[in-house]
Amino acid sequence: MPITDLLQPHILIFAPLIVFAAYVVMGVSGFGSTLIAVPLLAHLFPLQFVVPFFVLLDCAGAFSMGIRLRADVMRREITLLLPFMALGILGGVYLLVRVSPELLLGGLGVFVALFGVSYVVKSGKGLPVPHWCGAPIGFFGGATSAMFGIGGPIYVFYLAGRQATPTQIRATMPMIFMFTTVARIVLFIVAGLYSPAALVAALVLLPVMALGVWTGHHLHLNLSRETVIRVMGGLLVLSGISLVMRALG
Repeated sequence: MPITDLLQPHILIFAPLIVFAAYVVMGVSGFGSTLIAVPLLAHLFPLQFVVPFFVLLDCAGAFSMGIRLRADVMRREITLLLPFMALGILGGVYLLVRVSPELLLGGLGVFVALFGVSYVVKSGKGLPVPHWCGAPIGFFGGATSAMFGIGGPIYVFYLAGRQATPTQIRATMPMIFMFTTVARIVLFIVAGLYSPAALVAALVLLPVMALGVWTGHHLHLNLSRETVIRVMGGLLVLSGISLVMRALG
């Protein structure tokens, strides 16, 4: 994609607005930026362009939030998740070949939507999940991250099932994204997916991302626990529905 294509008026108007909104949500809940931004940005750019440049923004946003909120990170859960997430990222290519992407994406969407409803109804307590489930969940989340850029909802399910508070989820999710985004950036570099236009787009939108995270962080400080839970649950429901629609489309 030529750099001059980034100067079209509709791109200059809508791309920053989409990125800002996505990172306000991430600043409030700790996840959801990709689920919001990628489908909308795909209306402005080719998907092969969107995913590589947006993961650069996600990496910067995850490091920013992860460092700020590190005191509330659930380190025991991350220690179990990370090695299986690495295997999942590597296995994502294999699953993409062996399993119908539409089936996998649709199933994930139904699961995410139902979990979002239960998260709101049960006031964020989630379904109890044993610690060992971190292994298959880490693998599955890593695989979906590699294939679709989507892994956040499955990690939220696990952390909520481990009785994490919204504050702990909000702190732990960026730590997870720090790992997955760096891994994906390396894969994209190896695959030669970074064009000069993608690097310019990420650099130009970096201040917008930072402003969105800052805004979301301050909104979070002024919201009650119940409101944060509803935001998370509602985001999961919308995400699940969008995944199902994407699978059917």
